Amino acid sequence: MATPLDSIIFGPLFGAEEINGLFSDQTYVRRLADVEIALARAEAFVGVIPTAAAEQIAAVTADKIDVAALTKGTLRSGFPIIALVQELRKQVSADAAPYIHWGATTQDIMDTASVLQLRGAIQIFDKRIREIAGHLAVLAEKHRTTILAGRTHSQQALPITLGLKAAGWLAPLLRHVERLAEIQPRLLVVQFGGAAGTLAALGGSGLAVMQALANELNLGTPAMPWHTQRDGFVEFGGWLSLITGSLAKMAQDVILMAQTEVAEVGESAVEGRGGSSTMPQKSNPITSELIVAAARMNASLLSALHNAQIHEHERGTHGWQVEWLTLPQMVMLTGGALKHAAYLAKNLQVDAAAMLSNITRANGVILAEAAVFALAKAMARPQAEDLVKKACVIAVSENKPLIETVEKLAGDSFREGEVDWQALAKPDNYLGETDNIIDRVLKGSTKKGGRVF
Repeated sequence: MATPLDSIIFGPLFGAEEINGLFSDQTYVRRLADVEIALARAEAFVGVIPTAAAEQIAAVTADKIDVAALTKGTLRSGFPIIALVQELRKQVSADAAPYIHWGATTQDIMDTASVLQLRGAIQIFDKRIREIAGHLAVLAEKHRTTILAGRTHSQQALPITLGLKAAGWLAPLLRHVERLAEIQPRLLVVQFGGAAGTLAALGGSGLAVMQALANELNLGTPAMPWHTQRDGFVEFGGWLSLITGSLAKMAQDVILMAQTEVAEVGESAVEGRGGSSTMPQKSNPITSELIVAAARMNASLLSALHNAQIHEHERGTHGWQVEWLTLPQMVMLTGGALKHAAYLAKNLQVDAAAMLSNITRANGVILAEAAVFALAKAMARPQAEDLVKKACVIAVSENKPLIETVEKLAGDSFREGEVDWQALAKPDNYLGETDNIIDRVLKGSTKKGGRVF
């Protein structure tokens, strides 16, 4: 296997069947044929080639193309299009054969076929993101009051709720739906420029054919051919890295929260999932691990994709091939990450008791800031901070609740009832705007994408 994505064994781990299928050889050949057929129809519409010839070309089928012949042709010329045209010409009359690929160049057909592949992937991605968003919205609503230690630098910081954390996983996805909508008009455009981007072979009909070709394929038209302008593909690659990165943030949180010593969540209740070959007690967070691996790989491949946009003059040399090696992998890894994230968001197991126990086990030091601000209402803030810092040391070293320790250290510094010590000791009384923030995210709408879930 060249990569795990190509493996029968490992492929299902890292990819998603519905996405991988879009990038199979068979599907790619169909997309190449689709472009050649659409080109013939467009040229007949404009009057560049005879209608009778276009009708014959429109009847060709990718199923009759000898893929082995394309392989041999690609080894000879570096591209499959010469062999493709020869295969298509076998399916039409001698009169119609010369009009296949009329006025086009290899890159016109291959780039446009790639755009068609990406369009199919985008439709699946959009649906999958909305599915994940829906699951996370349910999680945020269900656990909007489930107390959890908010952690900064991996240390307990302030009390939050699991609902807020889920909203934090959800919010970037809403922006990614919006970004995807913004990208598509720039990405889903036809490529048609002829040998050097001038469309000279078509005389004064080149731009009309470009527009007709775009209409046939339901694609947009660019201002000019983009043979060596690869920013559209690179922008989409950036989006792929963004979405997998956001999913990996959720997955990384789950990995940390699923550690034995923390045990606040589990990936699912399915017996044997994430099992170890030698340690019966293990339930490894394999789903989350795969998401993080995809994100890290996409981040690495994105660098190569940025390098791939460096093309020479009007038609490039090696940059295009680097693009072939990177962008399809990124799309397939993203498909796999989205598949796993949908499973994770739907099946996450939550142990609310463990979440609260972890706060208690840490002697409630998570309420240190709350204590400072409560005391600062009756004494100078620096004095309050000094008192709470001393209380933290005592609470940890003597294994005592922080607020109880603060109260004892404060002594008679406060009038009776000036500080509600019982209320102060409850984490759910120091959640700030948590509820309102969750509500803002759960509106679930974007400026460009409309309602997401």
